[in-house]
Amino acid sequence: MLHLYLKSLHIVGFVSWFAGLFYLVRIFVYYAEAEQKPEHLREAFKKDYLLMQKRAYKIICNPAMMITWTFGILMLVNSPYFLQQGWLHVKLVLLVLLTGYHIFCKKTIERLERGEKYMVFNSFQYRLLNELPTLFLISIVLLAVVKNLINFAYLFLGIIAFGFLLFLAARAYRKHRERK
Repeated sequence: MLHLYLKSLHIVGFVSWFAGLFYLVRIFVYYAEAEQKPEHLREAFKKDYLLMQKRAYKIICNPAMMITWTFGILMLVNSPYFLQQGWLHVKLVLLVLLTGYHIFCKKTIERLERGEKYMVFNSFQYRLLNELPTLFLISIVLLAVVKNLINFAYLFLGIIAFGFLLFLAARAYRKHRERK
């Protein structure tokens, strides 16, 4: 029974974490688009978006990541036999990569705050970056549900294809917006 409560809190954590990451990177898109605003509005928009980024990161993303990790680790402590299953090893690698993405977002906020141009993207590139958590989410959920590495290999190839389709859709959307 304890395992089910831990799993429930773990799910609440990762749902919140992904929501925060999607929101945060969407604010990066708006920040980049603020460069297109008239000069007298640009700095005010960028200042507001930067504040929104910092708050989303501190109030949503960080606590949700900590809840996800904490209750995931507690599930493993409560049910250590899961550590013998190969699918969990792959899931943990994906989780570490997602945590790297999370840290990259923090570094991006810091760069934008300092006004640096290095590793700062345009709005289209941020849109693409915003699709990366989608690939993590699909991969992690499918892996946790399917729990079969051979089937997951095929699913992962499908996820890569899906990511390519997302890229094509984002590019088509950009062309559509540029025509208007």
